[in-house]
Amino acid sequence: MLVDRNQYRYLAVGCLVLLGLASLFVGALDMSLLQLLAGNTNAWHTLMYSRLPRVIAVILTGISLSIAGLIMQKLSQNRFVSPSTAVTMDGARLGILVAFIVLSNQSLWSISIFALLFAAVSTVLFMTAVSKLKIKNIVFVPLLGIMIGMIIDSITTFLALKFDLLQVLSGYMTGSFTPILQGKYELLFISIPLIIIAVHYVHRFSIVAMGEDFAHNIGMNYKRVMLLGILIVATLSASVIVTIGSIPFVGLIVPNVIAYRFGDGHQDMLLDTALLGANLLLVCDLIARLVIYPYEVPVSLVLGIIGSAYFLFILLRGNYET
Repeated sequence: MLVDRNQYRYLAVGCLVLLGLASLFVGALDMSLLQLLAGNTNAWHTLMYSRLPRVIAVILTGISLSIAGLIMQKLSQNRFVSPSTAVTMDGARLGILVAFIVLSNQSLWSISIFALLFAAVSTVLFMTAVSKLKIKNIVFVPLLGIMIGMIIDSITTFLALKFDLLQVLSGYMTGSFTPILQGKYELLFISIPLIIIAVHYVHRFSIVAMGEDFAHNIGMNYKRVMLLGILIVATLSASVIVTIGSIPFVGLIVPNVIAYRFGDGHQDMLLDTALLGANLLLVCDLIARLVIYPYEVPVSLVLGIIGSAYFLFILLRGNYET
């Protein structure tokens, strides 16, 4: 049964609460509601230092990647563009590797800065290449991003082999919430002010995609808005990769589902996208934890299967316009 936007939001919030609660009680370590109510020290320690940080990290990651994907699709006016197909994540991984090469003592913040800078530069490179295309075919644009991304990934792999950092790089190639504990996920909170800014600028991102002349004609600073959008996308993506690792397809799937169901012109699309992104990643994380319980598979593996299937579906439907 189809639901309207308000019904969807109530349903999404309800699912978010239920999935979040379910996620709190799934894991290799034994923890139950009865133990918490009885004041069991080990149970409370597990909740506060492992389970709750993980749930928060999953929600923030889902929101961050889905919003980053929405912004990229608005900037490029292409539904197949996302941080994973617009070389943003590829650039962030290269930045992380460069940080390990040039810095003798790496901190979380120094690695994050390198990831942000390289992600932003890579995204600017992609958007510049797209602007030079004479025919912006809806399929060719993300293929261009994938090709540029393969070049960047090749450089990254070569440097990792040269400097014996392949094992370090592999930790950022797959996304997993297994290592998340209190004190190891707080970088993701940077997404909150960025999302607030994105709410204010979301329609301007759509306008700048119509061209520099059009933006100037209505009194908008084209370069500033475009750069702001790229910086938001790069920062959200870099914070996720540094903390969790590479998680594909969230920024591609979620905005497409919302646009297909409700259209992409309404004011609150960003809220709808954030809710679905958080729910999707919670579901995938639960699957990753239960499929070979008590062991886990990387959540990026689950999303890779779901995302590639959905990407193929919307590609074969062929009714999206550029």
